Amino acid sequence: MPTPSQNRLNFSHFPLQFITNGHDGDECVEQVRRVLDGGCLWVQLRMKGAEESEVEKTARKIKALTDEAGATLIIDDHVGVAQRVGASGVHLGKNDMNPAEARTALGEKFIIGGTCNTFDDILKVKDSVDYIGCGPFRFTTTKQNLAPTLGIEGYRQIVWQCRSEGVNIPIVAIGGITTADIVDILNAGPDGIALSGEILRSACIEQKVREIVTAINNAKASE
Repeated sequence: MPTPSQNRLNFSHFPLQFITNGHDGDECVEQVRRVLDGGCLWVQLRMKGAEESEVEKTARKIKALTDEAGATLIIDDHVGVAQRVGASGVHLGKNDMNPAEARTALGEKFIIGGTCNTFDDILKVKDSVDYIGCGPFRFTTTKQNLAPTLGIEGYRQIVWQCRSEGVNIPIVAIGGITTADIVDILNAGPDGIALSGEILRSACIEQKVREIVTAINNAKASE
């Protein structure tokens, strides 16, 4: 039985998650403003190294933007911030709060995402999360302490293991992904794509997001 949060997290409408990069609040707000203008409807605020007060201040500004756009806002790491600002949910890495504890604190109405690199990782959190951020696909400079890269075959194997064991949690591929990788990754089984650097390095963020959303939708339409 899916939780209420899973019902809200419809991957036919939210196949692309944008993750902010940087610890400057104004910079993150501008990043989000531009990706929303490009048609992205799922945003994760990640401000590694920033004080919680700055994360909350920034989250409130971004919440106003995502509400206006009808988009979903996820807060990285900070369960309390997600709760106080009324975000849709929180994303937790392996070294953050245990997802089961977060579920107890937040209840069923919040989306909880968990970072995983292996099938065993997924088994540890499957009863408490609504989606898995699975990666990295390849080496990326946007995250420190990088886990072993998966590549296409890594995703194919993890998705096969999950489905074979009756684990049907949506899997979002993340880590060093480019536009050219999208079709191959989705064909390997993941339900969505999370991007940061590929979008932020582009000359026109809005146009890049439109290009990526089209590529994802075309890939899903051909499944």
